[in-house]
Amino acid sequence: MPRMTPSEALVETLAANGVTDIFGIMGSAFMDAMDIFAPAGIRLIPTVHEQGAGHMADGYARVSGRHGVCIAQNGPGITNFVTAIAAAYWAHSPVVCITPETGSMTQGLGGFQEAQQLPFFETITKYQGHVANPARMAEFTARCFDRAMLENGPTQLNIPRDFFYGDINVEIPQPIRIERGAGGEQSLQQAAALLAEARNPVIISGGGVVMSGAVEECKALAEFLGAPVVNSYLHNDSFPASHPLWCGPLGYQGSKAGMKLLSRADVVLALGTRLGPFGTLPQHGLDYWPKEAKIIQVDCDAKMLGLVKKISVGICGDAQAAAVSLLERLQNLNVACLENKGARAGEIAAEKAAWEQELDQWVHEKDDYSLDMIAEQAEEQGSYLHPRQVLRELEKAMPEDVMVSTDIGNINSVANSYLRFEKPRSFFAAMSFGNCGYALPTIIGAKTAAPHRPAISYAGDGAWGMSMMEIMTCVRENIPVTSIVFHNRQWGAEKKNQVDFYNRRFVAGDLENPSFADIARAMGAEGVTVDKLEDVGPALKDAIARQMEEGKTTVIEIMCTRELGDPFRRDALSKPVRHLDKYKDYC
Repeated sequence: MPRMTPSEALVETLAANGVTDIFGIMGSAFMDAMDIFAPAGIRLIPTVHEQGAGHMADGYARVSGRHGVCIAQNGPGITNFVTAIAAAYWAHSPVVCITPETGSMTQGLGGFQEAQQLPFFETITKYQGHVANPARMAEFTARCFDRAMLENGPTQLNIPRDFFYGDINVEIPQPIRIERGAGGEQSLQQAAALLAEARNPVIISGGGVVMSGAVEECKALAEFLGAPVVNSYLHNDSFPASHPLWCGPLGYQGSKAGMKLLSRADVVLALGTRLGPFGTLPQHGLDYWPKEAKIIQVDCDAKMLGLVKKISVGICGDAQAAAVSLLERLQNLNVACLENKGARAGEIAAEKAAWEQELDQWVHEKDDYSLDMIAEQAEEQGSYLHPRQVLRELEKAMPEDVMVSTDIGNINSVANSYLRFEKPRSFFAAMSFGNCGYALPTIIGAKTAAPHRPAISYAGDGAWGMSMMEIMTCVRENIPVTSIVFHNRQWGAEKKNQVDFYNRRFVAGDLENPSFADIARAMGAEGVTVDKLEDVGPALKDAIARQMEEGKTTVIEIMCTRELGDPFRRDALSKPVRHLDKYKDYC
């Protein structure tokens, strides 16, 4: 076996796994390995904050379909990764988080930058590899990369900082990639039989469709059945929006057309989705989950089958392979829904048209608070735009090959009604972890993986404040993106709860900020402020042109009213009860 140092073993294993980009902040803990990144063809992209580096690795992985990698200094640098790795966990992103730690001879002594780094990540990673001996550096590194792909999630590689040094004999392991099958023969046959008997089948296209490259197979199955296809929550890129059978996303601020069609299903094929609890909640006043329908769930993780929703058939398999197998089986069966295919196509078109018309006419929110805010801001100096109108104009101006990331917040959530995509690996959200500060660094990582594609992030002023410093990373590292900030001067999502449950008693909800366009220019980017509706689309198109043709990052600050869309869920809070006299007015 070749003689090398553990640092060389680490870097050679990274190279064997095709790593060309790592996000992080340099540190003495791994400097010996970092010193040889460049000759191995690896670029360390320095970020402003380690959380940003973790999100960049997430975005990189979700666009490329391969590993995103992040690394930082032991102790505080590593603890700053936690939020980003949790987000990657719930997005099923194969992120490898490399965590150098205190040296093996001083652990437990309370030395400089010491922390117990494995417990932090125990519940938010699929595998933790701790290098217990320098001679096992390549072994544990390779295993972390293999497990991240095998289990569709982040892994942690923990390395005592003194283990980068020494001399070892080591063979660099080659990557192991496991081919996934369609599922069990009996479950596939049962599923095909249910679909053959269905008169009104509906397909839910989930994140597994994107990850397994199954969009074309999902299309073929849907076209054969004439089945409407709805996107699972925040996977709007799992089926092309231009397709006649596409009916939009489920969940918070999703498509009424998709929800109504799903509610009438007699058989639902949930393809590549865990049917998470937040993705099927009532919305727009519709409790749309079909209570009597037969549910077929396909997921590559057997633990997800039937976990959230009661199912009739569970298929543990790859979404692409399962779709192919089901179509082959159906082609040899008498399929009942083929008889009413034309009538259902008309119903699909009618529901979609009605929803699009409703969106066109939904100029602003109509609840009492929003109407009060609209009236109040009409009397203020300046011009403020209705978020829904802005989102519609942004939708119209999107290039076809666009990548979009969204942050957490009220306007970002409303955007779910308007974000449509033609190809997979185009839409990135913080999923059910729901952390602020996600969108900007994630789109930076996505742009790094796919520099030929336009990259746009959405954030409210509160969430953007958590990550806006990464604009400096864009400028410094020549990674151009377009960052859209909805400037409505408030923490909108939580403020909506104070409207609905606390009689408009606002605590810490208002944000008075300077111009974000000015801040962008101070960081070396372009900054544009938009306060006229007719300027929204042109501003986005101009920014994309600067991004793609001139390599420039632009922050578009859109001045929005303080109106608020519906809350995520109305059962999350209860009306307050106060027993003490001094609080009696706070009910």
